Amino acid sequence: MQKEYYDITGMSCAACANRVEKSVAKLPGMDEVSVNLLKNSMMVSYDKSTMGTDEIVQAVEKAGYGASPKVEADAVKKQSAARPAANEAQRQYKNMKKRLVLSLIFTIPLFYISMGHMFNWPLPAGLVGMENAMTFAFTQFLLLIPIVFINFSYYRNGFKTLFRGAPNMDSLIALGSGAAVVYGIYAIFKIGYGLGHMDMEMVDSFMMDLYFESAGMILTLITLGKTLEARAKGKTSDAITKLMDLAPKTAIVEQDGKEVEIPVEQVQMGDTLIVKAGVSVPVDGVVLEGNSSIDESALTGESIPVEKLQGDSVIGATINKSGYLKIKAMKVGDDTALAQIIRLVDEATSSKAPIAKLADKVSGIFVPVVITIAVIAVIAWLIAGYSFEFALSIGISVLVISCPCALGLATPTAIMVGTGRGASHGILIKSAEALETAHKVNTVVLDKTGTITQGKPVVTDLITAENVSETELLQMAVSLEKLSEHPLADAIVEDADKKNIALLPVSEFNQIAGHGITGKIDDVTCLAGNRRMMEENHIQDQDLFVQADRIADDGKTPLFFTSGDKLLGIIAVADVVKSTSKQAVEELKSMGTEIVMLTGDNKKTAEAIRRQVGVDRVVSEVFPQDKEKEIRRLQGEGKKVAMVGDGINDAPALARADVGIAIGAGTDVAIESADIVLMKSDLMDVSTAIQLSKAVIRNIKQNLFWAFIYNIIGIPIAAGVFFTAFGLKMNPMLGALAMSFSSVFVVSNALRLRWFKAKHKAAADHNESIADNHISKGQNNIQESDNQKNSQNSKGEVEMKKVMNIEGMSCNNCVKHVIKALSEVDGVKNVSVSLEEKKAEVELSGDVSDDTLKAAVEEEGYEVVGIR
Repeated sequence: MQKEYYDITGMSCAACANRVEKSVAKLPGMDEVSVNLLKNSMMVSYDKSTMGTDEIVQAVEKAGYGASPKVEADAVKKQSAARPAANEAQRQYKNMKKRLVLSLIFTIPLFYISMGHMFNWPLPAGLVGMENAMTFAFTQFLLLIPIVFINFSYYRNGFKTLFRGAPNMDSLIALGSGAAVVYGIYAIFKIGYGLGHMDMEMVDSFMMDLYFESAGMILTLITLGKTLEARAKGKTSDAITKLMDLAPKTAIVEQDGKEVEIPVEQVQMGDTLIVKAGVSVPVDGVVLEGNSSIDESALTGESIPVEKLQGDSVIGATINKSGYLKIKAMKVGDDTALAQIIRLVDEATSSKAPIAKLADKVSGIFVPVVITIAVIAVIAWLIAGYSFEFALSIGISVLVISCPCALGLATPTAIMVGTGRGASHGILIKSAEALETAHKVNTVVLDKTGTITQGKPVVTDLITAENVSETELLQMAVSLEKLSEHPLADAIVEDADKKNIALLPVSEFNQIAGHGITGKIDDVTCLAGNRRMMEENHIQDQDLFVQADRIADDGKTPLFFTSGDKLLGIIAVADVVKSTSKQAVEELKSMGTEIVMLTGDNKKTAEAIRRQVGVDRVVSEVFPQDKEKEIRRLQGEGKKVAMVGDGINDAPALARADVGIAIGAGTDVAIESADIVLMKSDLMDVSTAIQLSKAVIRNIKQNLFWAFIYNIIGIPIAAGVFFTAFGLKMNPMLGALAMSFSSVFVVSNALRLRWFKAKHKAAADHNESIADNHISKGQNNIQESDNQKNSQNSKGEVEMKKVMNIEGMSCNNCVKHVIKALSEVDGVKNVSVSLEEKKAEVELSGDVSDDTLKAAVEEEGYEVVGIR
């Protein structure tokens, strides 16, 4: 199927969008059509072998509107290089504002002249009295003419669609104000006739019922509403506009040893680019030289700059806060992360949520029904014996108070603002349907590796035998493991590199499948492997074996290291749980959601992770197809399932789930299969996405309720249903004002979503970081002493130790900032901060509240997630 996007012109309300949609949907080979009134756009999916672009454009034009294929992104870039592309929303707003100002210039004196006698306002002598009735009437007519021409588009579009049998909102305005104008002209003739025949009763009657001011006020008030609506509409696309503005215009390329500045469109994959401090990264790439901290907040929502070193990837449009980088361009043009984010957000705002179908059905028949009600109301009041003027004012009121526009804007405005707000949080929602479905989710299935856990093994414990130091154990271990290609070996090498452990020469290196590795260090045979390898080589140490069993029960992998026939110790390696995973699981459970974990790991490891994060149920030792089957089984029980994963093996399950959520750091296949992408790779964003979905659906329901209830109440009042009982009758001008502000209200209500903020439980409820379960032998001793929070020193002075879990620290400069901030708090005796553990240990000489400590750290821009 071919997917294409079109710009649509001439639409003014939901009836227009519905008409276009129906006309295009009838075409042979058409699979899907979605018209967005807010963006004046259309998305179609069709069989290209059956028809083409020309047939689609003709179908739209046949319906009475204009259509043109959207210009390709590359072409837009080339145009923007020559001249900035005009913002369509801003253009519409400026046009409407100009029309409003010009309309007011003539409407204010028209209103003053027509209503002045009712309020005893001073009027020129030539406009007062029945002898000046013709001057009085003709002056109003002359003031009305420019108002009609300024707003003539209502008549042009309204009557065109009416004659085509597809009346819209403009048709209602054209009929209502047009009827008032025609009646006013008729009244001028009657006044002239009355003056010529000295029939002063006729003159007085028609002098008071000209309706020119009603026609002028209707047009001006509608234009006022449209102006406010255009202004609000412009704000709904702020998120996409800001994303597009992030794209840098130029890049510095290294060519033959020289730095050359070129337009970013000319950057080729593989080019070497220079990124200086304070400059945006031009395209996605990888760092070749230098180090820096990069501000990725605009794309990922992460407020703390991320440290970048050689070999790290960088994203286009992020900002180099400090340092000098030389990068290699890996993705350019439409392949960059920014371009894909813009495309995803744009597609989501162009799509239609299932909840919008109700409004579409109503709006399709709304305008013809309103015209019918207006005609019936006029005839009914004439039959009841009321004057033609009275019946006409009833008909005009019904036409101008009815608002199909509010129905058409109720859903797309909320969808656009909601998806934009999600993008600013680093949550990319790929369709309106996914956004709607997410609020119904009651079961969340989590992949383990890379989703709950970090996705790569790290050293968690160092346990040494008697008279063996940690340095001695680690030096022997890394010397052997440096030659191994096993993933667990990488964890040990990385840990040794951090601690600057020197390597020893190894000879006769050998890998034994399923056991481990061997080699000689200083002519002594050394072993590194599992327990089976130790037992086969008759190496025993019951105390260390007991500790190894305990480590294995925690889901870690114990690796044994020997020198000769002596066991030196154990190094435990594990794929540790992310610091926010436990809180994320608790957050989802507090929302009444069942949490299931799927993993290919063995039962023991899976159970250990389940205990750590608190998921309800775990399914272990599963293959990719088993994950998809589990999703299907849960759906068979009537559950709405969200699947969260990051790997290729998660793609089938992501596609099967009601809502597939991909971790942003995962594979392209997983992201392509998912409905929602989490740029920060943080499980906390799963609950944020669900909360955002609920907020958007709640907002849409509020908008639809207002649109329906407004018309349900307004139309009967305008039709005079309550006139005989309560004397309640609506002036056409009030009807026009009410109609204008109904649309403004709907758009303004949707704009409230711009201030959406996820509600998470207090961090104090989750103050125990998961990483605490994976600390070394020496660190265990420190933690045990930390638990002794209150003790008395020899002078009777209260001493207290507190451990703070801090998120956002990414380099040693961050550590310095935190130490400085805490040291300046009165009552703080000593501060030590661990960047790896993301902790600050604070010794207090007096009573210092948690809030004071938290405020000191957060003032520096870091987040305190727990104090104990």
